[in-house]
Amino acid sequence: MCPTLLLYELGTLNSSMSLKLSNVVSTKRLYSQAFPLTLVIPMVSEIREISKTFERISAHSHIRGLGLDEDLKAKDVADGLVGQKKAREAAGIIVRLIKEGKMAGRGILIAGPPGTGKTAIAVAISKELGKDIPFVQVSASEFFSTEMKKTEALIQAMRKAIGVRIRERRIVLEGEVVGLDYNMVPNPYNPTQKVPESATITIATKDEKRTFSVGSRIAMQFISSGIEVGDVIVIDKETGRIGRLGKSNRAKKKYDIEDEEIVDVPNGRVEKEKEFTYVVTLHDLDEANARRSSIFSLFSPPSREIDNEVRQAVDEKVKSLVEEGRAELVPGVLFIDETHLMDIELFAFMNRAMESDMAPIIILASNRGFAKIRGTDIVAPHGIPLDLLDRLLIITTEPYSREEIKTIIEIRAAESGIMLSREALEKLTEIGEKTSLRYAVQLLAPANEYAKLRKSGKVEISDVNRAAEIFADVTQSSEYLKKWEEKLLAH
Repeated sequence: MCPTLLLYELGTLNSSMSLKLSNVVSTKRLYSQAFPLTLVIPMVSEIREISKTFERISAHSHIRGLGLDEDLKAKDVADGLVGQKKAREAAGIIVRLIKEGKMAGRGILIAGPPGTGKTAIAVAISKELGKDIPFVQVSASEFFSTEMKKTEALIQAMRKAIGVRIRERRIVLEGEVVGLDYNMVPNPYNPTQKVPESATITIATKDEKRTFSVGSRIAMQFISSGIEVGDVIVIDKETGRIGRLGKSNRAKKKYDIEDEEIVDVPNGRVEKEKEFTYVVTLHDLDEANARRSSIFSLFSPPSREIDNEVRQAVDEKVKSLVEEGRAELVPGVLFIDETHLMDIELFAFMNRAMESDMAPIIILASNRGFAKIRGTDIVAPHGIPLDLLDRLLIITTEPYSREEIKTIIEIRAAESGIMLSREALEKLTEIGEKTSLRYAVQLLAPANEYAKLRKSGKVEISDVNRAAEIFADVTQSSEYLKKWEEKLLAH
């Protein structure tokens, strides 16, 4: 019995899902079919280009990679990273092991004081791995959710970090629509309206032209998709799904201003075999198959728990596809920040999960020294149980030097489009050295606003001093608490 095909719009899929089309670089629609029996693959019906780009400067938007040379030696300043050479070189080895498939089921701990670039190194690792490698970044506090068990939240995060690269060969009809005629008949439910009973479509490439007759279902797809003469389309011959690639560059009907993409007319035959390659995560497959397991699951919220039976069925099917050569596993990275917030139950569960065949590479980050393991009275390094800590490769970071702080502030100012005078840069460097790098970087934006009030395009030392006067650092905040301790609420 053939299972029902579930189609998912791109917007409903998890953000970690990535796509890759081989042999069809310009194709904007992806076609696939459900796996037989137990596995349903979420599908992308359309990828639309956004006309206006979204730009926002985040804490690590300047990072492009680890900044290593061919011998995995860290450069002083490269790819947005400064200093931390030992940690970056260790991360470079980790990246190479991940790419070679030799890090599955292992863990890494990045440990160091606050503001020493732990998260920056994790982001750099994701940049080095590329878009096809799933990278999931969470805080340990996210596992304590009221919507599901904490262990369920952890296993979902782990399965979001494991990709499956699936390859399919499909028979498609591809070319420019040079003729399209509908056979319209009265609607049986409303005789005043007409619906297509069938249609005749002529598709042409640079080398061939063919005419096809299609039924009412595909004809309705033509109308709903707005297919017209001059469009370049792809039709999956087996399922009848239609993809519109754009407007032909030799179409007669053109406009000076339009949102259509102009594409070349394909070469070769109209009917051809193409290979589609795409990457989905195990969590995407879990959700797709969980929703078809029961009619009542369709009304459940997206964040609901998934039965272990569904995951086991997905795992077995993925393993069989890998053995058949139709798919391959892409172990990704799960980065968990603020690891000390996890409790003993989560640590024990992670210890077991790391031994699974379907385990991603887990990167933990901690700024704690010796601390109690949450849920116990046991004190351990970084607040992590010793049995789990013994399984981890540990990367350490160190406080930045004055020159490194200065360089980082320069990079962050350039990323934010802020011009600094030499005196202002020195003042911010001094603040970063005495208080913290984070506080110095945070003063950039308010200091720039004061510069704008002066009708100046450059931040001067007076702007930095003015911003530092109204925004307190951690030390000043502590002094404030001591001064007004009696007037502040104790609980």
